[in-house]
Amino acid sequence: MSDDPWPLYGLTIRTPRLELRLPREAELFALARLAGEGVHHPTERPFLTPWTEGSPTDRERSVLRGHWADLAAWEPTAWGLRLAVLLDGQPLGLVALNGRAFPVTREVTTWSWLGLRHHGRGYGTEARTGLLALAFDHLGAHAALTNVFQDNHASQGVSRKLGYQPDGISVDARDGEAVVSDRLRLTRTRWAALDHPAVPVTVTGLTAECRTMFGI
Repeated sequence: MSDDPWPLYGLTIRTPRLELRLPREAELFALARLAGEGVHHPTERPFLTPWTEGSPTDRERSVLRGHWADLAAWEPTAWGLRLAVLLDGQPLGLVALNGRAFPVTREVTTWSWLGLRHHGRGYGTEARTGLLALAFDHLGAHAALTNVFQDNHASQGVSRKLGYQPDGISVDARDGEAVVSDRLRLTRTRWAALDHPAVPVTVTGLTAECRTMFGI
């Protein structure tokens, strides 16, 4: 019998300014309150799933439900890792790494949000770099993918800065209208060839038990 039934709580990613890890209960509720305050300007709609619409309470509950649902549904063949982005212990937002049939495909997808008052300070790029370092350098991912609305200039900028390349488009329905997203892909080969000296990343707590939970 394992001494730790959920070893992912020991997994931590550190960058020069940030710490990424599974939030404890108080941190999760702080993240929910932060989302309730807003994660983008009212005129923007950066997410296909309209979780940021509605009241602050609606957004808070969406964060809680999503986090609990991913933990409850976790399987080595289908997992979603939602990590709090922390600065000096204070939550700034959330980054997520998802794997479907990961032991076979070795591909991951990412998404993220930051509280609106934390935008424009480079935290998003730094946090995604930490997440990608986990995926490529420690989990053995072959590619990371993301879908970004063509008018989401902030997310487009972060992805391209990190080396993602065009991989086609996706067309989805939103409120009865077709919306186009750019599919972007970052391969392990390209990640290894890029130079990331400004954002050294340290990953701790990726034990054998953790690796089993990721299906590797």
